[in-house]
Amino acid sequence: QVQLVESGGGLVQAGDSLTLSCAVSGGTFSQYYWGWFRQAPGKEREYVALITADGYENYEEHVKGRFTISRDNAKDRVLLKMNSLTPGDTATYYCARFYHGRWDRASNYDAWGQGTQVTVSS
Repeated sequence: QVQLVESGGGLVQAGDSLTLSCAVSGGTFSQYYWGWFRQAPGKEREYVALITADGYENYEEHVKGRFTISRDNAKDRVLLKMNSLTPGDTATYYCARFYHGRWDRASNYDAWGQGTQVTVSS
């Protein structure tokens, strides 16, 4: 049974940076695509980024150029480096394992972490 555990969230000021980490256990990490989503209070879960098994990166338009997704196959973890944070980035961030279909749909991911809270103050 695969398990995903996010960490690295916190309270920061606008313009600051944060790096989120997602530790994966119980599965074959290197063969899978991994994504990050976020969910703000009262809003639907929103796609943020994905990295393929070969290291190709894809980003949601609003984070492109500010966020960087990466993977460490030796340590079975996925990272999300977030720069130039704004209050609009405030949300709970989740990592997930991609299963099939469109990358930007949460229903196409078959394993999720519990989330880590990111709060950006103005």
